[in-house]
Amino acid sequence: MISGPAGHGGRRRVVVVIAVAAVLLATLLALPVVMFASGGLLAVTGTSCTSTTGAAAEPTASQSARNSIPASYLALFQSIGAEYDVPWVILAGIGKVESDDGQSNLPGVHSGANAFGAAGPMQIGIGGAAGNEWGGAPVHPASEQVNGVATDANGDGIASVYEPADAIAGAAKYLLAHGVLDNVAQAIFAYNHLESYVQAVLYWANLYAQGGYTVSQASTASAPQCLVAASEGTDVPVAVQTAIAYAEEQLGKPYQWGATGPDAFDCSGLVMMAYRAAGIDIPRTSQQQWAFGPRVSSSDVQPGDLVFFAGADGTPTAPGHVGLVIGKGLMIEAYATGYPIRIAPYADRDPVGFTEPWAHPSATTVGGRSLPARSSTSPPLA
Repeated sequence: MISGPAGHGGRRRVVVVIAVAAVLLATLLALPVVMFASGGLLAVTGTSCTSTTGAAAEPTASQSARNSIPASYLALFQSIGAEYDVPWVILAGIGKVESDDGQSNLPGVHSGANAFGAAGPMQIGIGGAAGNEWGGAPVHPASEQVNGVATDANGDGIASVYEPADAIAGAAKYLLAHGVLDNVAQAIFAYNHLESYVQAVLYWANLYAQGGYTVSQASTASAPQCLVAASEGTDVPVAVQTAIAYAEEQLGKPYQWGATGPDAFDCSGLVMMAYRAAGIDIPRTSQQQWAFGPRVSSSDVQPGDLVFFAGADGTPTAPGHVGLVIGKGLMIEAYATGYPIRIAPYADRDPVGFTEPWAHPSATTVGGRSLPARSSTSPPLA
């Protein structure tokens, strides 16, 4: 948690922390440079949709699943770390300790602030005991001049402490201002004035520097570049944009069978509530949604369509899983227990088929306006 600068007593405690962490630091500062140059697992991958979604295959269960880093966060840690010349493993260690890389639903991570006045996935101070290290309002125009680390790293014109890219860049700026290049432990201690916190961050950083983690194919937080690229060049109806925006807001929340929000969802509950946000009522279960139609050819899939899979509890004629297409072969889905709501590819997972729920006769009006017809003819219901 970013807070104000440590007092003199706090600085004396840092000496103890440095001694405890000496062995870790010996490798910590050297390994990231080697890893970046290796082209291996820790090489900078950027923030393209390909790198944030990964391969189509589902992630393999691991005994050390707690060591996984969501692909979207890994890309941000690496690219922002390289941009600010801050070891990405330090940023990743802070992200893990503060919010489990945005996967925590504790107060302040996704909205508001915690009891100390820190907010966002990197828990940067916006008021209270933590002070306002962010600078200005938690969410404000990027053009606004503030005294703090507020940053618009994703280029959307808004500096938001809740956006992973903005928050990670803000944390990098804070660490630089507190001498991370000269004294790693002291900079981490300035971030949160606890010796145990410094040791926890260094533990994760050292683990990551040695490659001791897996990459979750699940994008557990908003990947704006994917959503922008997915819909680029398409004429997406307002209702569909609304449904996709709703689903995007749920990224990172947990899967729970039978849940329809606001804190957790199952697959069909997520798409039902997404379309309900757009003023369109569709059935509750994936089997009912598949029958609701209308069906769409795989060659005519557009953002807003639903993509169906047999799933563990379904069949090709009564699919047990559904996702919301956002374009470019990507969907937003609530996959299964243990996986947060995510952006994922669908093409190589053998989809049963696609439907266009907003084109159903019972959903032809939204807010009193007719929805536009599809650009090409969709196949009739099977």
